[in-house]
Amino acid sequence: MTLQKRIEILVQLGQYMQENSEDWQEIKQKAFVHNGWFLPDFIDLSVNNITRYFLQTEVLQNWVSQYPDLAQEPASPRLVGIVMAGNIPLVGFHDFLCVFISGHRCLIKPSSKDEVLIKHLVAKIIEWAPELDEFIAFAELLKNCDAYIATGSNSTAGHFEYYFGRFPHIIRRNRTSVAVITGTETKEELEQLADDIYLYFGMGCRNITKIYVPQHYDFESLINIFKKYDYLADHHKYKNNYDYNLALHILNNKFYMSNAALLLVEEKSLFSPVSQLNYEVYENIEMVKAELNQSNDVQCVVGNGFIPFGHAQHPSLTDYADGVDTMQWLATLR
Repeated sequence: MTLQKRIEILVQLGQYMQENSEDWQEIKQKAFVHNGWFLPDFIDLSVNNITRYFLQTEVLQNWVSQYPDLAQEPASPRLVGIVMAGNIPLVGFHDFLCVFISGHRCLIKPSSKDEVLIKHLVAKIIEWAPELDEFIAFAELLKNCDAYIATGSNSTAGHFEYYFGRFPHIIRRNRTSVAVITGTETKEELEQLADDIYLYFGMGCRNITKIYVPQHYDFESLINIFKKYDYLADHHKYKNNYDYNLALHILNNKFYMSNAALLLVEEKSLFSPVSQLNYEVYENIEMVKAELNQSNDVQCVVGNGFIPFGHAQHPSLTDYADGVDTMQWLATLR
């Protein structure tokens, strides 16, 4: 199958996802029933991002044009095993997209938390192009692959290194995102910051889990704006996390600020548990930038002079996880 044909199939997939047919609606509802964290609005957000920023003809053509080797089909397509995460809906789609567009074969181990959507979309692709049945498959165990892409936590990364280390591989660990606030932000920007924090219950690597604020920053307006997401407190899984973390801070006599659906806690850590947002007060913004530049745990930084507020959850095709160019790496397998 030619590169152009693969692009056409991906565009057709994007159109299918946008048309929202009855069977696609049923699959999205099934995904929500399968995993209560995948609210219908969050599934639709992920789907819309994929169709808008990934699966457009011009977008795909501009992307592949950056990799001249893709113009020629690989003489011997490799089998690439993909271990997908399951923290947000279709979080592993970009890895699948990269392997598919590169002309290699892929063997996918989806997360048990997020297998409904990806299996359905792959089934659609094979329905339209049956010859791809030999190029895309699913498995519980990834054996006899030529290379691996595995995404997980810091603890599972050690297991991935053990099993896949002798093969060409990309292994991803925990990452998170932060925001730098200057105190000059508009109400609209703070509302967009709330999206960067709360969407997907804050579980994505591009979700803001820590903010840096200037000395004497007034949190009141920020907390009031965050009320737009108070409805998350009605979600029992999220509320259980909120109640648990709140109890810990009370028992430890630790200062915190809160609204109905978020705890604000002064912490150095970049990572925060579900329902909590860490903050740190800074004196010199340049020192904050230098610190973040040296960190291997930061996926993206939001703020004036960084990624614009509200854009953290809208990555482009070239916003590779961990900053590793997956397409360039796949080209080396040719």
